[in-house]
Amino acid sequence: MSDKRLAIAFAWGMILLVSNLPDALFKAFVGSVPGSLSWAKVGLLATGLVACFLWKRLRALRPFAFVFLVFFLALELTGLARKTAWWSGHFGGGGHVSFALGYAGIFLLDTGVALAVIAALWVVKRRRSAFFLVKGDLAAPIGPVRWLGIRQGESWRTFGWIFAVIAALAVAVPTLLSASLAPGAVGRAIGLIPAVLLFAAVNAFNEEIYFRASLLATLVDVVGRGHALMIAAVFFGMAHYLYGSPPGVVGFLMTAFLGWILGKSMLETKGILWPWFIHFLSDVVVFLFYAVTFVR
Repeated sequence: MSDKRLAIAFAWGMILLVSNLPDALFKAFVGSVPGSLSWAKVGLLATGLVACFLWKRLRALRPFAFVFLVFFLALELTGLARKTAWWSGHFGGGGHVSFALGYAGIFLLDTGVALAVIAALWVVKRRRSAFFLVKGDLAAPIGPVRWLGIRQGESWRTFGWIFAVIAALAVAVPTLLSASLAPGAVGRAIGLIPAVLLFAAVNAFNEEIYFRASLLATLVDVVGRGHALMIAAVFFGMAHYLYGSPPGVVGFLMTAFLGWILGKSMLETKGILWPWFIHFLSDVVVFLFYAVTFVR
């Protein structure tokens, strides 16, 4: 097996094992997810990082293993913080907090995770542009995709807007079909729109950092663009398999495809702005639904 094929197999194996795939399998066959599973994933990533240092053929994957170990450690530490009595009392205990305060607590910790991943990426890359933390070329050419109707010569200046609107509509339709809106709930949620926009913006940024930039910045040069895009798409899709809207296979397929588009935009524009904006519009729909549900 060539070094590149070994790296591809290793990257795919690691990402599937630390994704929500094991969680979904435990849920399907056992009925619950073991509490120790998340720490087992941290241990697996630590073992993988050691292997990348000791095995010469895997050394090109050290940045990937390191960044993801930092990512999952940050997830665990913020998870522990969320379980403390102080945090629960201030940001969610007993369901007595406001919509804004409840989600502020969630995204305060989530932003901590994103910042930890940014710090890890800085350690291995040393330049923001190397891990897409720049605006990028908003008018960059978009690679042709025949089955999407994208031809040679098209640019992200046009298709960025098209994808953003389509993605938002793709989220809105199943959300509205599954929603049971109480009379007047939408009107009462209007006052929460500033919070909805803020949380959508923060969530889109955080997820673009740890679902997209972390993988693309550390894998493209090692496993190739195609595999890096698919790995990022599957990882993003599995993150929404159990807890997405909608959950299950449909949720996985929708978010995996969206993840592929977002990754494509990040690679081709060499920046975060287009993927963030496309993601942001979709999240506005999601958080608006959360707001309506809250006031109901």
